[in-house]
Amino acid sequence: MTHTPQIDLRVSPIIAHNSKAIIRELAKKLNCPEQEILAIKVVKRSIDARKPNIKFQLRLLYSTKTRPITFPKPKIKNYNTLQTTSTKVHIIGSGPAGLFAALRCLELGLKPIVIERGKDVRSRRRDLAKLNKEHHVNPESNYCFGEGGAGTYSDGKLYTRSGKLGSINRILETFVQFGADEDILVNAHPHIGTNKLPKIIAEMRQCIIENGGEIHFDTKLTNLFLNKSQTKIEAIELNHDKTVPIQQLLLATGHSARDIFYLLEQHQIKIEAKSFAMGVRVEHPQKFIDQLQYHSEVRSDYLPPSSYSLVQQINGKGVYSFCMCPGGIIAPCATAPGEIVTNGWSPSKRNNPFANSGIVMTVDEEQWSKFEAFGELKALKFQEHIEKKCFELAGKTQAAPAQRLKDFIANRTSTDLPICSYQPGLVSVNMNKIFPREMHQRLREAFIKFDKKMKGFIHPEAVIVATESRTSSPVRIPRNPESLQHTTIKNLYPCGEGAGYAGGIVSAAIDGERCAEAVFKAN
Repeated sequence: MTHTPQIDLRVSPIIAHNSKAIIRELAKKLNCPEQEILAIKVVKRSIDARKPNIKFQLRLLYSTKTRPITFPKPKIKNYNTLQTTSTKVHIIGSGPAGLFAALRCLELGLKPIVIERGKDVRSRRRDLAKLNKEHHVNPESNYCFGEGGAGTYSDGKLYTRSGKLGSINRILETFVQFGADEDILVNAHPHIGTNKLPKIIAEMRQCIIENGGEIHFDTKLTNLFLNKSQTKIEAIELNHDKTVPIQQLLLATGHSARDIFYLLEQHQIKIEAKSFAMGVRVEHPQKFIDQLQYHSEVRSDYLPPSSYSLVQQINGKGVYSFCMCPGGIIAPCATAPGEIVTNGWSPSKRNNPFANSGIVMTVDEEQWSKFEAFGELKALKFQEHIEKKCFELAGKTQAAPAQRLKDFIANRTSTDLPICSYQPGLVSVNMNKIFPREMHQRLREAFIKFDKKMKGFIHPEAVIVATESRTSSPVRIPRNPESLQHTTIKNLYPCGEGAGYAGGIVSAAIDGERCAEAVFKAN
């Protein structure tokens, strides 16, 4: 295999955005004339803003007259039309795990039949508008439920800590194939943007249908029918009125489909309570975060809106930033009436005036001990309890409990609140009425530590909004680590975030592909 020449360069932001200037810097490093370099391709890009003299770190492929090279292009997957005899795989949920499982099924010659309780991406928008403006929560169509899952209308961040580099590249290349910008293959923290994702998701849907797969919207899994030995699912019930025989069932319902956990418990299919994270959204003026991170009063046009990543151990437990959204918006993400849930998202340009991030802490047995009577649903019940308390304290609409960060530190109720991107509105509530004392204190101490790491983080206009509670699933559906089948149900494949095996778009998509491959091997 021919080795493609590559090299690392550290350059200023201005140079990083000018291909001719990059070639000039490359020629200096190679000690050759600029005319010797035929072409370059940036394959990795990150920013080092630790010092005032900010640099872009670039990894380049290059072609020269003495060694001309053709640069590799993103791999294109072929989705062949299925045979009428193809094994059917019923996939519950059309989030990243479900969609990528369906696409992988096509590659493997399996017929994906995707069952989605919510609506297609375009139809979802009307329900999101009602949620934001009229405080109306549609339990089947919201920020979490519907085509594309939670990621479609809550940002499309593609950064993952997964160590499976080959799998990560495969997922990113698939997004590019369906319309994402090739920059996601290059940037250290790739991001598509809520304004662009719907079209990409719709293209994936069209591919699945054109090649023989099926997608059914407004269709909810409402029951399971097991064989006498309780080792196999023979059929499923949809919308309480239609029974469908199945061969293989891939469960990719996401972390918010609580009815699925109740359904599994009802049929005595093993589930397990698991730790998760909960906290608040904190919002700052984006200009302040830029000043802090870029060491300058004014952000250069050559630099993107700045982000941050924070983590602190308090009393042996982690408190950390989650889903940080530069130039973003805090969104209402309840999936049922009577609860308050927040999340954050950014458009592709990240050009809103606020920066927000989840600041969450580990929640385990210590917090949900009062809910032991609910068995393996005890963590979920604690999560529900906090979300309902937020709803009650903020006036029983989708207006969210909020507190100025400086008042939270001083443990006093805010007399007024700053302008915030959360469209349904804010209500001043002291967070000590929402979180158990230990969690409230842990969160407070973490903010004080964060202020030492990022001087001024406890900003006069910073506001915290509750509750950030759907970071991950409070339930795990156990599966065999090799076959990926449920530990007792042979044709059930728990998949993605809802089953406890992923944490974000890319890791969920990877898990979806793995489960499709496991079905193929077992077929």
